[in-house]
Order: sequence, then structure tokens, then C-alpha cells
Amino acid sequence: MSVTNYPALHRKPTGAYPSPRHKLAAASPHVIGANVPSSFAVVPPVLQMWGNDTYGDCVSAEEAASKAMWSVMAGFPELLIPDNVLIQWARQNGFLNGANLTDVMDAMISVGITVNGVIYKDGPYNSVDWTNDAVLSSAIFTGPIKIGIAANQLQGVVGSSNGWFATGFRNDNNEDHSVALWGFGTVAECFGFLNVAPPSGANLTERAYLLFTWNTIGVIDQPSLLAICGEAWLRNPTTPSQVPPNPVPPNPSPTPVTYTMSGTFTGTIS
Repeated sequence: MSVTNYPALHRKPTGAYPSPRHKLAAASPHVIGANVPSSFAVVPPVLQMWGNDTYGDCVSAEEAASKAMWSVMAGFPELLIPDNVLIQWARQNGFLNGANLTDVMDAMISVGITVNGVIYKDGPYNSVDWTNDAVLSSAIFTGPIKIGIAANQLQGVVGSSNGWFATGFRNDNNEDHSVALWGFGTVAECFGFLNVAPPSGANLTERAYLLFTWNTIGVIDQPSLLAICGEAWLRNPTTPSQVPPNPVPPNPSPTPVTYTMSGTFTGTIS
């Protein structure tokens, strides 16, 4: 798959800076948990831009998105932070047009964000070794993962609806965007979680992840994630006031989807 570098006129806002190295060095790493399934995902029913179509508030927008995902994962009604509330929070804290990931998480831990009179905060964060699939999968099974990436190649892939596919990316260390990982499995399983048929010619058995950004969820294969990711974090719990009764969240089962792809693949994902 070729990657298009969109001209500046068509580029979506980003706004992330790499977190300070001393924060990465001081963070406790996530340790693999028990009973991690081979595939897992949570797809919230409602997604928003949270200002990231206009402002470079991607690091803050990811917080709102992952609180929506976590609420569903924890068995609560979806916590949908209004766009204007998130934008105002980012503006007040100096994050509206650029921030690093740990500064935003620190602000969410200490101050939180108020929605309808209720304050929602982040739990403490751990670093995640995204280069180790077992560690990363365990972390995603614990809660949504906040990552910092180089977004240049993603600009030419992300569409306006769920189900885009990021593959064939080249190494890029220019971290400038914050996104979230919400699931893992094979390419076929990840597209199944989205109820979207995989693209013709895709390697359906390759390891992949669900990635949220710019109001959509797509699939990124493992080599492409490794090519653009610069840091990864688990907030544990994502929202301390919304903790599921079971310390290990259940594995939501997607609606079974049957695909027939020009003779390449026929099967049922459940």
C-alpha cells in the first residue's frame, strides 16, 4: 500500500510533543497481567473530534476519547465529554495548541475535568513497552492506551468513518500526535470488531491494533505501529470514579461478521 503525504491544506491538526525523557525514565512499567485473551476490543457507540478538527489539542482529545471508551469497558453508560467542555479545559490548562502526553495526564490526575458538575480524573500512569506485543496487549486489556506517534503517514490514511487501514508505514521518529489504542488481534479480528470487511489483499493473520484518532477508529498493523510510535502509557484506572466491579474487565464479543473477499478469505469472526 502506498502512503500519501497530504499537502498542508488538507492536513488534520495534531499538537503533541514528546514527553520529557526523565518522565519516561521514572515511570513504572506495565507488567503483564493474567488471563489476557488473544483478541479484545471496545468500540464506544459515539465518537467526537473533541476539538481536534480545529485545534492542536490531540493530547487532550485523546483523554476525552479514552474516557468514553473506558466507561463502556467498565460497564457504565458512555461518558461523553462535550466538545466545548474539552476545548475549554485544554485552553485553561495551556494545552489547546500543543502539549506533551505526561503534562496532560498530570493535569488530569491533579485537577481533572468537570462534566455536568462531576469531576473526572485520571488514575496513576505506567509506561508501556509498545514493542512487546504481549505487554501492549495486556495493557490494552487493562484500559485504553495513550500513545505518541509521528502522524505524517497517518494523514493520508485516516478517513471520515471507521475502518481505515494503516499498513506499510516507514520508520518516522517525528512524534507530533497523540492517539489511543483500544483493541488488538489479527487484522481480520480487528476489522471484525468494527463490523467492516478487511481490504482486499490484506494479510488477515497479521497482528494489529484498533487505533482511535480524529473521530474515527481504524486498524493499524504491528509493523506500522512500531514504525511511528514513540511512547505509550496506561492510566490505571483510566477514570478512578468509574471502576468495574470485576478487576479484570470482560472481553466484549463483537457481533459476528461474515466476509467473502474475492476468494481471498471466507469466514466468520466472533
